[in-house]
Amino acid sequence: MTQAAADNLIAEREFRNIKGETFRGVYEEIFLKHDHKDYCFFRITDILADRRYKQQLNKELERFGALFDYASIGILVANKEGEIVLINDFALQQFGYKREGLLRKKVEILIPQRVHHRHVGHRERYNADPQSRPMGIGLDLYAVRNDGTEFPVEISLSHYANEEGNFVIAYISNITERKKAEERVEKLYSELEDMVEDRTIKLRRALEELEASKEELTIALGKEKELGDLKSRFVSMASHEFRTPLSTILSSAFLVKHYDTDQDQPIRNKHIQRIVNNVSLLTDTLNDFLSVGKIEEGKVQVRSVEFDIEEHFNTIIQEMQGIIKDNQVIQYKHIGGKKMVLDPSLIKHIVMNLLGNAIKFSKTSSVIEIETIKDEDKFTLLVKDNGIGMSEEDQQHLFERFYRGSNVTNIQGTGLGLHIVHKYSEMMNGNILCSSELNIGTTFTIVFPIDKENSPY
Repeated sequence: MTQAAADNLIAEREFRNIKGETFRGVYEEIFLKHDHKDYCFFRITDILADRRYKQQLNKELERFGALFDYASIGILVANKEGEIVLINDFALQQFGYKREGLLRKKVEILIPQRVHHRHVGHRERYNADPQSRPMGIGLDLYAVRNDGTEFPVEISLSHYANEEGNFVIAYISNITERKKAEERVEKLYSELEDMVEDRTIKLRRALEELEASKEELTIALGKEKELGDLKSRFVSMASHEFRTPLSTILSSAFLVKHYDTDQDQPIRNKHIQRIVNNVSLLTDTLNDFLSVGKIEEGKVQVRSVEFDIEEHFNTIIQEMQGIIKDNQVIQYKHIGGKKMVLDPSLIKHIVMNLLGNAIKFSKTSSVIEIETIKDEDKFTLLVKDNGIGMSEEDQQHLFERFYRGSNVTNIQGTGLGLHIVHKYSEMMNGNILCSSELNIGTTFTIVFPIDKENSPY
């Protein structure tokens, strides 16, 4: 065979297929020698089909390029030796590099110097047993930019292999904003802890003050027994009333950490509001405990001044609107003179306790009535509800410290509110009466005498 005959022939021609259809293709003659024999292979390629295949391949490559280059997460591909072979534009922006500054460089260039030695070992172990998983579970991971600054990241790994070898794909997220949000939540949680600690210290002081009065109470055996009983019920009640709000605060603070996107703001607001509500509940409980301590120590003084009855009571009712149940209504009516001389602060405590109980022990969509009557020789306050009421047995112990009715064990409370109401009423020479029936309702009536000789009205 001559040299000319041995040369491969490639030419473009028209061909006809088995259906009689003509098409344009490339004709190739490929000559080769094997085992001292000459052979010739013929190959015909459909130009249009080959073009379509290449176009389809280019489209697929374009789609891959779009997914890779326009992804909103950093992506890089490294070979088995840890050299970066591909990196997308988002990652280049994250790290502040140009592409030529990273290609064929070790991935350790993007990791803080202090952990290089550890990362090399991690990389080798991963290559020995590659699998798709998050990287550094339970650890705080940091990456380093071209200018040397560090930022917190989350990294997920996957892998693939082809004829060129084994490769690792790293998906890199900058979590700086999430870290800042977590720090803000941790700061809030720390402030709440400080607030609870402050209230706890006040409670401990109140307890210490009660303990200090033990010597006076030991004058008689009955007094000593009463003190021991008081301490036991105090600790039991405090433990019970603090456990639920604190658990709610802790769980809400924990959950806030896990909602770190803008779309999660309503959920974060919900949990923050739960925290605020339960801190307010703890504050009210502590105030009850502290009020009892001050009463027992004689630190509460009556300071009578002139005030407008309707204005004062309307202000109190307005403040209570924040805790009323759905569709509950407080109806207020006043009869008689407009002015009164009493301690408005103690009156406010009395009314808020009575209204608070009426709201708590009444159903939604119920009506709570409050009435004030100013006569020549007395001032009368009535608070009436249509709630769960109480038995005659419970009414006999109504104003004792920490006493709670047998039908309210599943409703939160300290059992101190009516005790405080009774004490404040006594300090202003008032007489308190209770009328109640189970499942019918309760009416509290307090009558304050008026000293006509010293009264300006």
